[in-house]
Amino acid sequence: MKRLWLLALVLACIVVPLGAYVRLSDAGLGCPDWPGCYGRLSPHHAADAIRAAQAVNPDGPVSLDKAWKEMVHRYLAATLGLVILITAVRAWWQRRGRAAATGLLLVVAVQGLLGMWTVTLLLKPAVVSAHLVGGMTVAALLAWGALSRTLPLQPVPATYRRAAWALVVMVALQILLGGWVSSNYAALACQGFPTCNGSWLPPDMRFDHAFHLVRDLGEGPDGTPLASANLVAIHWLHRVGALVVSLAVLGLLWTGWGDRCLRGRLVLLGLAWLLQVGLGIANVVLQLPLPVAVAHNAGALLLLSVAVLFAGRLVPVRVRQPLALWKVGRKAA
Repeated sequence: MKRLWLLALVLACIVVPLGAYVRLSDAGLGCPDWPGCYGRLSPHHAADAIRAAQAVNPDGPVSLDKAWKEMVHRYLAATLGLVILITAVRAWWQRRGRAAATGLLLVVAVQGLLGMWTVTLLLKPAVVSAHLVGGMTVAALLAWGALSRTLPLQPVPATYRRAAWALVVMVALQILLGGWVSSNYAALACQGFPTCNGSWLPPDMRFDHAFHLVRDLGEGPDGTPLASANLVAIHWLHRVGALVVSLAVLGLLWTGWGDRCLRGRLVLLGLAWLLQVGLGIANVVLQLPLPVAVAHNAGALLLLSVAVLFAGRLVPVRVRQPLALWKVGRKAA
């Protein structure tokens, strides 16, 4: 079972960033049907249909290269789903971890539907963002299943444990905001760092249509093109979310550093946070190079997984005591 969990985790760590690569290289509609490619098993078998579509629209989303990118992602995602299905069947057979394996299988089923709708609904931002969050959720659950038992339980004050779980929620929401930025192509709407277009609070940003869920790509809810001011608002709010997450991470580091048993985990959490912040800044400064943008997606996966593992292995101290007394006790130790 452990080997199955690890295999699934490795596959998820490939599938999620690969999905970002497909999206960021404009290959999301390389095969505009699902699950095959123009009704065939592979782009090789559908090569004539792909060339015909490309001849009609040479600058469109369909090409043989993009079709292969899309289909390789689908093949690996299907393999991941199969491994998780085998894991669930084996968990039921061995009567061990049934709830976790079954819950993970249900999440993967929903993720598969979102993957289908991403293509059939022509990259609607709400569906694309939900698909990203779904992939991150699957990977984080796999990280928990594969690695959580390698970390001993660590007693901490209940307030500290709640703060750690609050960080998990913040990171998840920040990933959702990042997906919204990516799916609306707003990654370069704010130029410069740390200010956005030369201002801490851009006067031209508009929130009226920026976060309307039921709309097509690049359009407002009334069908008109989405204004650049809306894209600025989307990007700016993602930066605010990054600031909130950063403060939460620093707060956990500050209050927990005195506990020697927590330091190793806090170092890992801090490094994952620093990496993700650095990649986010590099995306803006370097004008969104594809390798950095994909790495930023992988960094989000790493930060979420580390945050889940960190919070999940904390248990509240049995004796109720104020946080100040806990600090005194850990320093004495």
